[in-house]
Amino acid sequence: MLSREQNIEVAGEAENGLQAIAKADELKPDIILMDLRMPVMDGVQAMQKIKQTHPEIKFIVLTTYDTDEYIFKGIEAGARAYLLKDSPREELFRAIRAVYRGESLIEPAIVGKVLDRLVELSHQGTTAGLSKREIEVLELVAKGTGNKTIADTLKISESTVKTHIQSIFQKLDVNDRTEAVTTALSKGIIHL
Repeated sequence: MLSREQNIEVAGEAENGLQAIAKADELKPDIILMDLRMPVMDGVQAMQKIKQTHPEIKFIVLTTYDTDEYIFKGIEAGARAYLLKDSPREELFRAIRAVYRGESLIEPAIVGKVLDRLVELSHQGTTAGLSKREIEVLELVAKGTGNKTIADTLKISESTVKTHIQSIFQKLDVNDRTEAVTTALSKGIIHL
């Protein structure tokens, strides 16, 4: 199908990730269409290995797997496009041309999952991984509230407050309450 398309030349084929690495070394293609699940070595590992020696090669994931795990592993490994095998062939041709021009293309069915993940990651970045309860504790600490009063206010035990504070220290990489508050304020996690 690809070899019949104008301006696209099939340089070679591989049956598994190890063969894909060898073919990439030998043929140095512009673009590799990579499945994610293959025998011997999976597509993610193969892309990572190829990227180490041939950073100029671009990848398009062409797979049957649309779960979050596969999508993000493929993109993190360097895929510039992500298509499902049941995509219309015109979509594949469009992806090849787009990736060749330096663009990215993700199948519409996958885009929603990618956007959801970006929102989740951006939220984690602004909270430094702190839970909602830890942020509530930290806000009370910032007001100078003691552990017993925090426990009474949030209707939790004082030992739970101490556990939350230790977790906050660890997540913010700080050693005391003042440093925790200062760090949280500077990162925009809490506001006074």
